[in-house]
Amino acid sequence: MSDEFTRPLQAAQAYAIEYLEQVADQPVYPGEEALAGLEAFEEPLPPHGSADHEILGMLHRNGSPATVATMGSRYFGFVVGGSLPVTVAANWIATAWDQSPSSFMNSPTGVKLEEVAGRWLREILQLPDHTGIGMTTGATMANFTGLAAARHALLERAGWNVEEQGLYGAPEVKVVVSEEVHVTVEKALSMLGFGKKRVTRVPTDANGAMLAEELPELDALTLVCTQAGNVNSGAIDPIGAICDKAQAAGAWVHVDGAFGLWGRLLARRADDFIGIEKADSLATDAHKWLNTPYDCGIVMTRHPHDLHMAMATVAPYFKAEESVAPKDMVPEFSRRARGVEVWAALRSLGHAGVKSMIGRCCDHAQTFAEGLRAIGFEVLNDVVLNQVVATIGTPDELADIRALVEASGECWFGPTVWKGRPAIRISVSSWRTSDEDVERSLSAIAAAKNAIMGD
Repeated sequence: MSDEFTRPLQAAQAYAIEYLEQVADQPVYPGEEALAGLEAFEEPLPPHGSADHEILGMLHRNGSPATVATMGSRYFGFVVGGSLPVTVAANWIATAWDQSPSSFMNSPTGVKLEEVAGRWLREILQLPDHTGIGMTTGATMANFTGLAAARHALLERAGWNVEEQGLYGAPEVKVVVSEEVHVTVEKALSMLGFGKKRVTRVPTDANGAMLAEELPELDALTLVCTQAGNVNSGAIDPIGAICDKAQAAGAWVHVDGAFGLWGRLLARRADDFIGIEKADSLATDAHKWLNTPYDCGIVMTRHPHDLHMAMATVAPYFKAEESVAPKDMVPEFSRRARGVEVWAALRSLGHAGVKSMIGRCCDHAQTFAEGLRAIGFEVLNDVVLNQVVATIGTPDELADIRALVEASGECWFGPTVWKGRPAIRISVSSWRTSDEDVERSLSAIAAAKNAIMGD
């Protein structure tokens, strides 16, 4: 290999290794000095090119200290996982390949790895063998894609080709969502022309799970959006019961399982996921709880023909026994070879390893809940997965506690509002988090609480 590749790649490797070796010790959220270092990037466009070593050195010198330490072990914000070491390395190889697996013709390796990863995903998530799978940028686009398949299927049954005729004059599709619907589902509904406000919102229980008995009357032009894993509480809708009602009426059920779908691997939560395989479409992320690098979302459907019809960029040619080009199962034509890291994660961990990782995160969440109660916090949710919602004191005191923990650099978690009450939300999503990390984080929270509110 010529020096034009060797030298910058070796430099990047050295910087990356240095970063990953110390990321667990750097402040989880960057301090003022690190953030001030970003001003170095505010420069005019150079009239002439810069040397590779100078560019890479600047990225590491000024960029690395100002990163949020999501690759460490004490970042508990926004349901963000770290990346497994093998997936980082696989990502480097995939970048060197620079494949766009829109079709087998464009990338035999990229398509094959995506197909194998898809088969393994069906197996580990206990979905039917004929389930169609596409890999998107994230759960937002996975939700969009699954809902596009629903739009196609429901309107086709009514004799309307939405891909050809659009929505002007189309039969009205009724959309049913939980009152706890995630904003990304609302965004997807908006992009698909359904609108955020033209929906029926179903009440939820105290933990944020949809009340199946409160569903409105359903029919063959109804789309029901459920969720496996409330973004605050982790609650799982009674999807099996909802599917039974929907199927009797000919409605379509979509599951937003951005992180919570992975909870299906746990025997302790088996009852919560009964019947989820009957859902018509599902969305999840690999870059959350499977701990692959950004970005990778996954859309899955029992009706691959409808997904293909909604996404195809050529005259539809789908047959159940044939492989379909990835570009015809997702919105993007030009796309990154996301299947590489998913394949690497699943092959590295195996079924047992993924199950163990998910279980550890849930155990850590329980420890957080117990520890927070012990220092005076009120835990507001039933901790069913990896999410903990808690509060203490006045809203200002709570905000000051969170800010003090952030300033300490010990850990990071975000603010939220749960059932009208200001709270903090802790999401345990990283393979790297240990018992020691949880205890260290609880100590930081206790110290901040004592500093603001006293012992």
